[in-house]
Amino acid sequence: MLPNYDQPLFRPPSEGNSLIFQVTLGCSWNECSFCDMYTSKQFKPRKFEDIKKEILQAAQSFPNTEKVFLADGDALVLSNNKLLPILELIRNNFPKLKRVTSYAMPKNILNKSLEDLKTLKEAGLNMVYYGVESGDETVLKKIRKGATHDEIVQGILKAKQAGIKVSTTNLIGVGGKKYTKQHAQNTAKLLSKANPDFISYLMVMFPLGEERFLEAFGDDYVPLNQKELIEELKQTLTHLNVTGSVVRANHASNYLPVKANFPEDKDSVLKMIDGVLSGDEESLIRPEHMRGL
Repeated sequence: MLPNYDQPLFRPPSEGNSLIFQVTLGCSWNECSFCDMYTSKQFKPRKFEDIKKEILQAAQSFPNTEKVFLADGDALVLSNNKLLPILELIRNNFPKLKRVTSYAMPKNILNKSLEDLKTLKEAGLNMVYYGVESGDETVLKKIRKGATHDEIVQGILKAKQAGIKVSTTNLIGVGGKKYTKQHAQNTAKLLSKANPDFISYLMVMFPLGEERFLEAFGDDYVPLNQKELIEELKQTLTHLNVTGSVVRANHASNYLPVKANFPEDKDSVLKMIDGVLSGDEESLIRPEHMRGL
C-alpha cells in the first residue's frame, strides 16, 4: 500500500524506483522564480505519527525496498530531533535498504552543525540533491535563489565533510543572453571549488509560463535559442575542473544528452559538442517534442 500522497509530488529522475515519504509538504523557501513545483502548496512539516503510520504500512507492502526518498522540497529544514526518529523507523523496517536521499537547500545544510550532519549520515541519509542553479551572483539575485555563490559552495563542502554525497542541479539558460558568459563561467567556478559527487545540468523551461520568472528577473532577460543553450553547456563544461565527478546533462529538458565522468571524459564530450555546433552531429540533438520537465 502506497502512502496517500499530497499532490503535486516531485522527485529527482534517479529516484524513479524509490519509495517516497513526504516528511514535509511544499518548500520552506518557495521564492525561486524559475521553480513552480510547490507554488500551489503552503509549507508545513508533517506530523510524526502520520509519517510513522505510512512507513509501517509501506514496510508491509514493500519489504524489499532498497531506496527511499524524503519529500517534499526540503526535508532537511527539519531539526535532527524530528529527522532522526524518521530515519530510524525507515532503517528498522526496510532490511534491504541501501540509501536514503532528499532535496536540500544551502541554508538548510548551513543551519545544521557538522555533527548534526554526521549524525544524519550515520542514521542513513546517504545523499542530497542540491540546487546550485548558477554560480553567478547577479543571476542568483535575479532568480531569487536565496543564497550566495560562497554559501552554495560552503553547503556542498559541509555536506561532503559529513560524508553525505551531493548531487547538484545546474540550470543552463537561466541567465539569458545578457548573462550567459558569466553564468557559465561562474557556475563552473563554483562547481570546481566544491567538487560535488554528481553534477546535473538542466535547461531552463517554464511549463506554467514565464510570468513569475520575468517579474523577478527583470526586462533584460532574453532567452537563448537551441544552439546558444548548447554553447552555454559547452562553456560551463570547458571551465569545469573537478575530480571524480559524474557529469550528466541527460535530463529530459536538455537538447543534447551528455553522460560523462570528469575529468577523463572531458575532451571527448567537448569534441562531441563541437561537432553538434558545427552541424556535423546535429542528429544527436533531442527533438523539441521529446523535451520536458
